[in-house]
Amino acid sequence: MKVTKLLHTRMRVSDMDQTIRFYTDVLGLEVVERKTSPRGSHLAFLHVPNSDELIELCSFPPSGPVTVQEDLVHLAFQVENLDARIAALQKKGVKITDGPTRTSSGSRFIFIDAPDGYEVELIERPPGVTIV
Repeated sequence: MKVTKLLHTRMRVSDMDQTIRFYTDVLGLEVVERKTSPRGSHLAFLHVPNSDELIELCSFPPSGPVTVQEDLVHLAFQVENLDARIAALQKKGVKITDGPTRTSSGSRFIFIDAPDGYEVELIERPPGVTIV
């Protein structure tokens, strides 16, 4: 068997509206669909610019609050101008939890926390660099 494409990654969240606000207002992602699954999970699918894959947010209140283990999961997004992004985050009151850090390839990155403690990495790559 060989898979042909990554479609989406699911993350369980405690507060769907708060999480959607973070990803849309802070990172500029777009909600492309919201629905309730047959078992009662609240789902939202987010589109990331220049990407085919979606992020699926899932809230299932009967299972209780989400606890994300530290250093277990993070999402990484490429940004054009890290300094401008840092300024925009500070203006919105979003705390930078690590960085900025420069890699040996010349990329720079920071980390911020999304609701429920999911880490988000924002990476600025120099022209021609395809990995961090």
